[in-house]
Amino acid sequence: MRQLYELAAADETLRFSPYCWRVKLALAHKNLAYETVPWHFTDKAAIAFSGQDKVPVLVDGGQVITDSQAIAEYLDEVYPHEPALFGDATAQALTLFIKNWVEIVLHPAIAHVILPDVHAHLSPADQAYFRESRERRFGRTLEDIAQNRPAAEAALHTALAPFHAVLRQQNFVSGAAPAYADHIMFGALQWACLCTRTALLEPHDPVRRWMHAVLATYGLETSVN
Repeated sequence: MRQLYELAAADETLRFSPYCWRVKLALAHKNLAYETVPWHFTDKAAIAFSGQDKVPVLVDGGQVITDSQAIAEYLDEVYPHEPALFGDATAQALTLFIKNWVEIVLHPAIAHVILPDVHAHLSPADQAYFRESRERRFGRTLEDIAQNRPAAEAALHTALAPFHAVLRQQNFVSGAAPAYADHIMFGALQWACLCTRTALLEPHDPVRRWMHAVLATYGLETSVN
């Protein structure tokens, strides 16, 4: 059985990593069964066998693959008879643009909204690690970030404006059906929705409808806040 090591909160049913969600959707897209192994920020020893200290880590038989992008490329290469994640070279190049836009623009916008909420979901040991590492990365305390939440939410919705425009014209980022570009976007937004203390999306927001459609495509059920 394939194993996917993925990030978990103190409540191990809460799996919120955007990168791990990319891989879970990719595995579903490829019709590949797997089991998950909950992992915590400070549990570096548990994945030492992978030669690095971050998740996702996919164990597929004798293969150990790390990094969500590398895992997706591996799945397309090793399981070519299952539905493609990327499509042709043009689609793969456009997916790379989506990946970089999400990681450079969307992830920071989300982080400035939800970092204090993520911290609240963690165990004490992970909280200490998370506070030190994120405050160093963002140059602000979690308390400062929390005080600026209204402005951060407004900035996030501005960042999502191009995505709203896309969803007014087609059902998915990739067109008629979801593919890896959708998985990348979904991972980011699921991270936000699972961790936030207040709903970020209105009930009839097209992004909310798209998230439910992605999950329904793969027969998955989970909450979309």
